[in-house]
Amino acid sequence: MTASPHSAGPRALTARDRIGFFAMVVGMFMAILDIQIVSSSLSEIQAGLAASSDEISWVQTSYLIAEVVMIPLSGILSRILSTRVLFTIAAAGFTLTSVACAFSSGIGSMIVWRALQGFIGGAMIPTVFATSFAIFPPEKRAGVSVMIGLVATMAPTIGPTLGGWLTQSLSWHWLFLANVVPGIIVTTLVWVLVDVDRPNPELRKGFDFLGLALMAAFLGSLEYVVEEGPRNDWFEDEAVAMLAVVAAVGGVGFFWRVLSYRNPIVELRAFADRNFAIGSLYSFIIGVGLYGSVYLQPLFLARVRGYNSLQIGTIMFVTGVFQFLSAPIAGALSKKLDLRAMLGIGLVLFGTGVWLNSHLTNQSSFWELFVPQAVRGLSLMLCFIPINSIALGTLSPDKLKNASGLYNLMRNLGGAIGLAAINTVLTDRLALHTNRLGDNLNLARAEVQQTLDGLAASFDGLVADANAAAMAKLVGMMQREALVLTFNDCLLLMAGVFFSALLFMPLVRRPGAPVAADH
Repeated sequence: MTASPHSAGPRALTARDRIGFFAMVVGMFMAILDIQIVSSSLSEIQAGLAASSDEISWVQTSYLIAEVVMIPLSGILSRILSTRVLFTIAAAGFTLTSVACAFSSGIGSMIVWRALQGFIGGAMIPTVFATSFAIFPPEKRAGVSVMIGLVATMAPTIGPTLGGWLTQSLSWHWLFLANVVPGIIVTTLVWVLVDVDRPNPELRKGFDFLGLALMAAFLGSLEYVVEEGPRNDWFEDEAVAMLAVVAAVGGVGFFWRVLSYRNPIVELRAFADRNFAIGSLYSFIIGVGLYGSVYLQPLFLARVRGYNSLQIGTIMFVTGVFQFLSAPIAGALSKKLDLRAMLGIGLVLFGTGVWLNSHLTNQSSFWELFVPQAVRGLSLMLCFIPINSIALGTLSPDKLKNASGLYNLMRNLGGAIGLAAINTVLTDRLALHTNRLGDNLNLARAEVQQTLDGLAASFDGLVADANAAAMAKLVGMMQREALVLTFNDCLLLMAGVFFSALLFMPLVRRPGAPVAADH
């Protein structure tokens, strides 16, 4: 690879570098935000595009599928084109496809533009991580990690809230038009200010198109299977079963190709570094918790409590506030505390926050959810900063770009696979709790008959058939309680994942320690 002008020694950090890097962070924020920003407004988009309930989920799924293909690909592209050129193309393309999404006239064109938006925008996410390690000296990285951590964890948290507010205040089109002005600014600033490395056009020779096709088939099909499987009874659905086979065959072919080709599309040998491998595992777990909690909490508040998007956003905002408040604390701790101990504290706090959240009732509202949300918000930065340093801090500069793509891919895959597991658990446990509670809803039991009589009395004179209305009400109460128990089961399972993650802590080498030959 052609040497960077700064590679001869430690580069002097300038105001130009700082502003250019901040512009890149804003671009990453937009790319991550757009994963979740549509989630609270799918019904409005569905109405606007005259789409079916099956079709509208693809507004989110198409973005995710395309993004997971680009994230690992960004490493070799940034080496071929340079960080500056790749990020500028990604920011400009993301902005243009956002405009195209806003003016889509039908669901078909929306899905195409969302896929392109996710694919192009996906290059911005790992590029920021690699650049932070390339231009900032070790003593500055704690503060930079705080900023990146806030962006990477806050964007999914506030996405549904911001999306709901934009849709209610303006229209769903502004979910995408809101990207235009910041997108133009980011594109301009990165092109003018960023100077991290030089392109290496030689890498275009022997570019592994077969590896690219196999990776796209593997990751794209895998993402589809884990997204659509829970909705369609997994392999009972023909499309899910067929794409599961494509993912399996593509996966075998992809791993064979990247391990045997002289110029692989993705360099998997970064996983030979123990810290990177374990850090990527923790990135996967953070993806499960981050995207899982952002999914479960609004779903509970909507289905059990009947809250609208603004009410849900108010409650969810607590996590974001405490994330923000914890950032300077986490930054200070990262300079004074062994990062492994800091990560352990973060994992315990996140697991505790989710465990506290698993005591939901049908009356849980703002104040009952405040402490669990606050604890979870405090924990995220304590997890993210050390994981970032553990995974990428012991790698040599020439491995950073590729490794950053793999590291970020693991977080997205954690989110996708975690959501698939959550939806499967929701379906299975809801059926179990409904059957068990239904078995106890027996009129031969005195308590049931008394409750039914009391409900019938309350309906007397208000409806034609008070007994039928009372039975419908009682069944509804039973279904609601089954749903509450199901959410609690999911949250307990997620808490268990985080507590179990502590088992890998003894394997982590302290970042900054001499790098062994496994690298």
